[in-house]
Amino acid sequence: MSYSVETWQQRYASADYAYGREPNDFLKSEVSRIPRGRILCIGEGEGRNAVFLARQGFQVTAVDGSSNGLDKARRLARESGVEIETTVADLAVYEIGICEWQGIVSIFVHLPDPLRELVHRRVVAGLAAGGAFVLEAYTPRQLEFRTGGPSELSRLAGLDALQRELRGLSFEIGREVERVVKEGTFHSGMSATVQIVARKE
Repeated sequence: MSYSVETWQQRYASADYAYGREPNDFLKSEVSRIPRGRILCIGEGEGRNAVFLARQGFQVTAVDGSSNGLDKARRLARESGVEIETTVADLAVYEIGICEWQGIVSIFVHLPDPLRELVHRRVVAGLAAGGAFVLEAYTPRQLEFRTGGPSELSRLAGLDALQRELRGLSFEIGREVERVVKEGTFHSGMSATVQIVARKE
């Protein structure tokens, strides 16, 4: 399946939240590791994780290529009584900046290999000293489960590849797990994921 902007626009056109309204379990469990301050959520879609972070008192910017997704993110924020900043942008050209963020969050963002490597280099540069990067994504083993995520191997990475791409960060958590993921219609069932919390010294 090709994940074009049009694909996401169509997926997020429904009034329902494709991946639910609740935050990712791993992010929720590890949020205390993120220093207070400015958080960037990349590939944030409909805003469930950004809104959760805003409710914890963070200043959150959500970036996604789908305007439909971010419209719903702002709606969810309003309903939750918080504010988030949203930016419609292609991650291929979005400038994360240098030493700007206390946290960067990437939850089930599956980019093709070369783009993922580029974005992760920008993540390392974009974190302020002491800042944390939190990631959960499907691994190549997810192709055996088929309970969510892309069908293209080039969009899936294991821990070894991500450790190379995130060179310059110190890993506090780095593991591949099998767990039940229940996040809306499109993530449902036993899954193979990689979970990372990595910090910039």
